[in-house]
Amino acid sequence: MAEVEDADLKDAPGVAVKGEVDIADADALEDALQKAIIRSVGAFVIDLSELEFIDSSGLHVLHRARDLLGREDRQLAIVCPYGPVRRVFELSGSSELFALFASRDEAAAALVPPAQ
Repeated sequence: MAEVEDADLKDAPGVAVKGEVDIADADALEDALQKAIIRSVGAFVIDLSELEFIDSSGLHVLHRARDLLGREDRQLAIVCPYGPVRRVFELSGSSELFALFASRDEAAAALVPPAQ
């Protein structure tokens, strides 16, 4: 079961996803991401550092989140250390579509602050 909590990074709003994301959790994850994205501005961070498993339905949710942010030209940074979850991104070809960072520090250094 996935757990989603607020996890801002630097000046960027974001969430941390923990546990496991599979088809049973995909709708809840999508709802949580949409709400967090809609109530925020600027770059957005999704921290998967403590995610143990993700399947294709979870990846699909992340693609939709990226598309939602893209409609407003908002940057998405995904914190995803090397390991099983990162491997799913790589095997699916999704690693080419997302800005993946191995740590929160790496992601923070790459984020563009929102325009004032």
